[in-house]
Amino acid sequence: MEGDETFSQHAGGVFFVPALMALEDGSHYFGKSLGARGESGGEVVFNTSMSGYQEILTDPSYRGQIVVMTYPQIGNYGVRDCDSESGGIFVEGFVIKEYTPSVWPPRESDLDGFLRRNRVISIQGVDTRAIVRRLRTKGSMKGIVSSSDLDPVSLHKKVMEMKGIREQRLVDGCSCRTPYYWNGSAGEVGNGEVRAVVYDFGAKRGILNSLSDLGIVVTAVPHDFSTEAVLSMNPHGVLLSNGPGDPEMVRHAIANARKLIGKVPLFGICLGHQILCLAMGARIYKLGFGHHGGNHPVKDVRTGEVKITSQNHNYAADRGSIEEQGGEVTHVNLYDGTVEGMLHDELDLFGIQYHPEACPGPNDSHYLFERFLASMRENAET
Repeated sequence: MEGDETFSQHAGGVFFVPALMALEDGSHYFGKSLGARGESGGEVVFNTSMSGYQEILTDPSYRGQIVVMTYPQIGNYGVRDCDSESGGIFVEGFVIKEYTPSVWPPRESDLDGFLRRNRVISIQGVDTRAIVRRLRTKGSMKGIVSSSDLDPVSLHKKVMEMKGIREQRLVDGCSCRTPYYWNGSAGEVGNGEVRAVVYDFGAKRGILNSLSDLGIVVTAVPHDFSTEAVLSMNPHGVLLSNGPGDPEMVRHAIANARKLIGKVPLFGICLGHQILCLAMGARIYKLGFGHHGGNHPVKDVRTGEVKITSQNHNYAADRGSIEEQGGEVTHVNLYDGTVEGMLHDELDLFGIQYHPEACPGPNDSHYLFERFLASMRENAET
């Protein structure tokens, strides 16, 4: 019975509640409960970052997914409010090898308490290497983490009855409900030099900060905001943000992006990149186990430069279909050769599949926000 090793319920005088993780392929892993008690399911993916667990947990792009961390010790630097990428935790579950509580003051919270307050079902003490090997071999699959049902047969039956991630409209629960200014009130930002509207499909704070740090006046709008309302704001550019799930499930966003093409400069990040590709007529396909981590090498085809990037996506754009539509592939992943960026000069749009805001991750790709600013300034002058 894989993962069914004996574990102590007492360590250092602390009582551990047993927990179980079951995967779609029938494998299961016993461990110890972390965070909230209960049961939660989702698509299981793995993240290769060595740090940044708080940013990963609060990234809305992970909605609908259970995240397995490959780095063995998680929790040792605690949690700080300023490091969150949104107003809460969006993962459906969290899986780690060893929980190491923070002993570094000052800290606002420890990870276990953070998970409890946000009602996130998690498990520790499992063989994360075995889980990752399965995902790399068989691809991402459905799974459940539970501290209430410790019967592998029962839990596997629940897994098989779950909806797949491609059947869910996950963006609906991540987007803002009404437009808002990110970098101040309407009165304070009215004299800004350059204005950008961000379609919020689950936008990370790091993206909004990267724009506002360049002096751009940022207005975020809901995922289903009309193009007429966006254009009435007289933006110099529109950014389509990151977000969760299958881009084909946000057909309204694809239609809106198509209407905006040629009207203002467009920049798409992650899900936003995929939406732009679909809007211009390219194709998107699902990767076997996705790209999740802060150490992916990406080559800029135009310059030959290699950047280390932060990634979180399960879908990719088809190179041939981008070129068929007159677009150009600008960035490729050096691990598997998949498309990581594209542009279309005539349509004044470009997209990046990875996360240039680097939260968490390396800062190699902040120049992309400067490229967007240059396009918007050019548009402002015409």
